[in-house]
Amino acid sequence: SLSFPPLVFLPSSSSSSAMNEYMEELLNTMLLLFRVFVSVVVGSLKAFLPWGILPRKSVKDQICLITGAGSGIGRLMAIEFAKLGCKMVLWDVNTTGNEETKAMLSKEGVEVHTYTVDVSKREQINENSSRVEEEVGNVDILINNAGVVTGRNLMDSPDELIERTMAVNASACLFTAKNFVKSMIARNHGHVVTIASIAGKVGGAGLVDYCASKFAAVGFHESLVAELRHLKADGINTTLVMPYLIQTGMFDGFQNKSAGLISNLDPQYVVDCVMEAVLTNKEELIMPKILYGLSVLNFLPSEAKMILFEYLGQLDGMDHFKGRKPIST
Repeated sequence: SLSFPPLVFLPSSSSSSAMNEYMEELLNTMLLLFRVFVSVVVGSLKAFLPWGILPRKSVKDQICLITGAGSGIGRLMAIEFAKLGCKMVLWDVNTTGNEETKAMLSKEGVEVHTYTVDVSKREQINENSSRVEEEVGNVDILINNAGVVTGRNLMDSPDELIERTMAVNASACLFTAKNFVKSMIARNHGHVVTIASIAGKVGGAGLVDYCASKFAAVGFHESLVAELRHLKADGINTTLVMPYLIQTGMFDGFQNKSAGLISNLDPQYVVDCVMEAVLTNKEELIMPKILYGLSVLNFLPSEAKMILFEYLGQLDGMDHFKGRKPIST
């Protein structure tokens, strides 16, 4: 007859305490896997359910601060949050654009406060953060939206533009959070929204500094989530937004070579998706939805990724980049 050696990971039957420890560990492992499974199911449902299915929270009378509110999706988000009864705090380096946004909201009787802030400079972030808390109050919803793009090959990018890209797209998230999240933790209430980019998950030629800054923004957000969880600040919600190219003029000249598969995004559509995500406390938003499958790329060899990137236009899509014309402040 065949005989098998005892399984080395099982305790001896003579040791009841060891058996109890083993069963307890097994039960804890099964519970962990069940929690992960439930989280995956809930996250997937939030990602793919149509708008209007999930209950929305009220943000009436809450203070909402948006960086880069003078144009693009920053302005559109300001309009939408104002419609919901938020008190708006608008930051932008472009005073004219910021005041135009304010005028649009003020016509509807919304309480609006504008600040000219260059978020590439931490001194201005710190100074104006203090002003906001003194003049308006504690921020409830912080939306880090301001962004810039150089749009050149790394070797052709001026040092000052590289530094500005990293400062606006990444470092500003750190300093705004450091200033405003403290009061959220004290009240165990708030919502932090990071408008990153799918470029924070996938690199592209002509976008080295931009992708580096967006990877940093994604890393900032995920680490902040971990820190808030460690602090047991369960009343603070977070939403990480990673869209594909948005048709705001920021990426004028970019050639989307896979438009049949991944389409450029209409700004209002993006804002509608962001509003749904924030109001339903969705933790992560990727647009278009087909890009949720990008996580599979992490498991592919580098050469396989490059083949796909070339097909998707990640290698030469920026060859004819023009970008948005500089705006005087």
